Amino acid sequence: MDCYINYKFIKVKLVDHVFHLTLARAEKRNAFTPIMIDEIYHAIQIADADPEVRVLLLDAEGPVFCAGMDLKAFENPDNMEYSDVVPHVDLSLGEVMSFLNKPSIAVIEGHVIAGGFLMILECTYVFAHSSVQFSLPEVQIGLFPFQVLAGLLKHLPYHKAMDLCIHSEVITAQEMKSMGLVYELMDQKPDVLPALMAKLTSAAPLAIKMGFEAAKQLRELKSADQYTFLLRQLDKLRTSHDFKEGVTARIEKRAPKWRGE
Repeated sequence: MDCYINYKFIKVKLVDHVFHLTLARAEKRNAFTPIMIDEIYHAIQIADADPEVRVLLLDAEGPVFCAGMDLKAFENPDNMEYSDVVPHVDLSLGEVMSFLNKPSIAVIEGHVIAGGFLMILECTYVFAHSSVQFSLPEVQIGLFPFQVLAGLLKHLPYHKAMDLCIHSEVITAQEMKSMGLVYELMDQKPDVLPALMAKLTSAAPLAIKMGFEAAKQLRELKSADQYTFLLRQLDKLRTSHDFKEGVTARIEKRAPKWRGE
């Protein structure tokens, strides 16, 4: 399937098990609105449910990857005309991105500002061009990046996360890589991204999906209950088609034919 539906602010397509989600509001520096969040949520739900999708690739049109929240749109919610194509959801953009239980790759070739961090912090891998600049300028206009802070705390120690939020200075792509927030600088190692995508699309999709789901559920479980839960998940995988196919393919020395079930 080449395309699902025509959205207003994003574009999507499925090619070789890779679900491409492109921010397409370049004239507004891809600043997100409530409608744009609704569209991203709708697309994420489709990608997560479609067994043909094994990887989500997130990118953007224009010179800015995302300039964060469109303040004018959020200041006047009563005047907002919601989409007739997708339902409205009252969710944070970071929360919307977190619903995906499959590998995701952000490919960043334009600057990331403020709430634009919400998307990349929820991606499994972030590739950026070395010229890209990242910034959290909210405290300069009397705001605080509360939701971004929640994402940063998943990756960084408390003091470093807080420093990024209150320092409000430009962060280079190289600095982001040093902190572990960028996986690789794609202009310096151009072969890494296609090799990673090939590896991810060839791996067992059900096993990976259940792995993502388990990692999220572990956060809610007590330590004493975690291994019991994980053993149950392992038992489920052992009865799956994909596990049986994987073992058979290994014995027969051929590529497995995954069904995601």
